[in-house]
Amino acid sequence: MLHNDHRRKTSKIVFWRLIPALLLTLCIAVAPLGAGLAHAATPAPSHIDAVLLIDVSNSMNKSDKNKIANEAMKMFIDMLSAQGDKVGIVAYTDKVQREKALLQINSATDKQDLKDFIDGLDRGAYTDIAVGVKEAVKVLQNGSDPSHEPLIVMLADGNNDFNKATGRTQSQSDQELNTALDEAKKSGYPIYTIGLNADGKLNKQSLADLSTKTGGKAFSTDSADDLPQILSEIFASHLKLKIVPVQSITGNGSFQEVTVNVPNASVLEANISIMSSQPVTAKLKDPTGKEVAIPSGDVLLSKSKTYSLIKLLSPQQGDWRLQIKGVPKDKIDINLVFNYDLELKIDALPSASYKKGDKIDIASHVFSNGTQVTLSNLYQNMKAVLLAKDLDTGTTEEIPLDNTGDVFKGTFEVKESHDYELKVRAEERSFYRESDPVTVSAKKSTAGTGGATAAPESSNPLADKPKSMTLYYIIGGIVLLLAAGVALWLLRKQATRGFTGQIVIEVRDENTGEKTYPQYKKLAAFRGKFNLHQLLQLAPELKESEKLVFTPGKNDRLLLRSGEGITVERSGRAADASRGLELKSGDRVSVSLHSVDKTILLEYLV
Repeated sequence: MLHNDHRRKTSKIVFWRLIPALLLTLCIAVAPLGAGLAHAATPAPSHIDAVLLIDVSNSMNKSDKNKIANEAMKMFIDMLSAQGDKVGIVAYTDKVQREKALLQINSATDKQDLKDFIDGLDRGAYTDIAVGVKEAVKVLQNGSDPSHEPLIVMLADGNNDFNKATGRTQSQSDQELNTALDEAKKSGYPIYTIGLNADGKLNKQSLADLSTKTGGKAFSTDSADDLPQILSEIFASHLKLKIVPVQSITGNGSFQEVTVNVPNASVLEANISIMSSQPVTAKLKDPTGKEVAIPSGDVLLSKSKTYSLIKLLSPQQGDWRLQIKGVPKDKIDINLVFNYDLELKIDALPSASYKKGDKIDIASHVFSNGTQVTLSNLYQNMKAVLLAKDLDTGTTEEIPLDNTGDVFKGTFEVKESHDYELKVRAEERSFYRESDPVTVSAKKSTAGTGGATAAPESSNPLADKPKSMTLYYIIGGIVLLLAAGVALWLLRKQATRGFTGQIVIEVRDENTGEKTYPQYKKLAAFRGKFNLHQLLQLAPELKESEKLVFTPGKNDRLLLRSGEGITVERSGRAADASRGLELKSGDRVSVSLHSVDKTILLEYLV
C-alpha cells in the first residue's frame, strides 16, 4: 500500500514538472509558423454575459411606480439568444438586496426563472450606487466566460440616500464607486445606464459619468413606457446590430398586416417586439404564404404586461407577413432586431512594413461560424469602407470598397512615412460589423518598390531556413507528441479516480432559518472530481456553488477546494479551502453563498 502511494505521488510530481517543459517545447516548435497562422483562426462570435443592475430603493416608487423597469429587464432577457447567453441580476439599496449569479440560458425555463426572480424583487430604504456597481462587477468577474461579451445594464435615478446611522459619507461612496469603475474599465465591462426621471429628480450627470468612464452609453426617460425601446437599443448596440422599425399601427379591433423582411440566410434569430399597453393577438405567414403557428418549433413567443416578443429561429429569407389585432385606439409599436452569426476579417497582408508611395491591396471577407461566406448578395447589400488611421497625426481616411462579388476590396496608398491602423467597416440596414485593426508601418524602407504593392519573397515561411533548422523542428515536434502522450496518460489516470462514501446535504434559508430535509448523495458514480452544484441538482439559484470542487483523497478522505468569494466553515470557524481542505468520515462543514441568502450544510460519511 505504501509502495502504491509513493508511486502515485511520484507520478503527480512527474506530471506537474512536465507541464512547463511541454509548454516550452510547444512554443519553440510553433514559433516560426506564428505569422502564417495569425489570420487562420476564426473564433465564433461571442454570446452576451449581462448583469442587470437595478435600484430598488424607495425613491423608485416615484421614479418608476408601475415597475416598468422590471418589464424592460424581462424583455431584454427574452431578446437574448435561445441558448448560450448568461444573465445575472443585482438589486440594491444601500446594500445588496437580492442577487442572482450569472445563469447560462439553455432553455425557455431558464429565462422564466430569471423573470420570476425579477417579479419577486422588493423595495427598501436608502440608496448607495457604489454598492450596486461594485457587486455587478464582482458578478461578472466571478462568472463571466472569457469568450463572451460582458456588459452591465443599470436602471436607476442616479441619487444616493445614505442611512445616517451607518456613518456612510458621500466621499466614501465616491471612492468605492471609482474603484469599481476602474475595475470595470480594466476588465472591459461597459455600463449602460438608464436614468428614470418620472418625478423630475434624475441625477443625469452621475449616470452619464458611469457610462462614459466604462465605454457604455447613457439613456434617460421621463416616461417609464420608453424603457423597452431603450433596452432594445442597448441590446442592438452591444452586438453591433440596428433596430429596424416596422410601421406603428393603431388598433381597430381587426387584424392589420405588416411586412417583416428577413434580408438574408445568415440571420440566426429575428426578434419581433410588439409594445402595447393592451393585449394583442398575432398571426404569422412565412415567405411562401404558409401560416405558421405562434408558438411552434421555430417560433417562440414571450408575453408580459407591456410587450409581446416573437422570436424566429433561423428564419427563411424573404417577406414574412405579421397580422396584429389590438384594442381599438391603442398605439402598437413594432420593432425588429436580428441576431447574426457574422464576423468581418481583413485578409492577411503580404507584409507589415512599407514605404511612402506603396499601394496595399485590401481584401475583406465575411465569416459565419468560422466559414467564409460566399453569398454575393450579402456583400452587395452592404456598404463597406476602409478606415485608414494615421497613427502619427490621428487623422482617418475613409476609402470606399468594391462589393460587386463575394469580397470587399480596394487599395490603400501610403502617403507618408508614418504608422497606420487599417480596419474595414461594413453595414446594412439591420447590422454592421468591423474587422479587427491591422497595423502597418512605413517608417522603415524594408519592403516594396515605389508605387507597387509589396509582396513577400516566399510564400513558405520555412523555405529560407537551413535544412538543419527544419530538422530541428521535426525532432521537436516528435518530442512534443511523446511528452504530450505521457502527460495525457497521467492526466487520464488522475481524472478517473473514484470516490467512496456519501455526503449528507441540508440547505438553510438565512432569512427564515428554515432547513430542507437531509439529502443523502452517494459518491460512487463520480470520477476524478465533481462540484457542489452537481450535488444540488444544478439548481439555477445555487449556481455559485460550482466554485466548490471535491476530489478524492487518500485513505477514503475527501478534498474540498473553494473558489474566490466562497466562505467555508468547519466547527464554527472559517477554514481556508482555497488550497484543499481534507475531510474524513464524520466531518461537517458549512458553505455560505453570497448570491442568495442560503447556507449549505454538508456532512461526509464513509
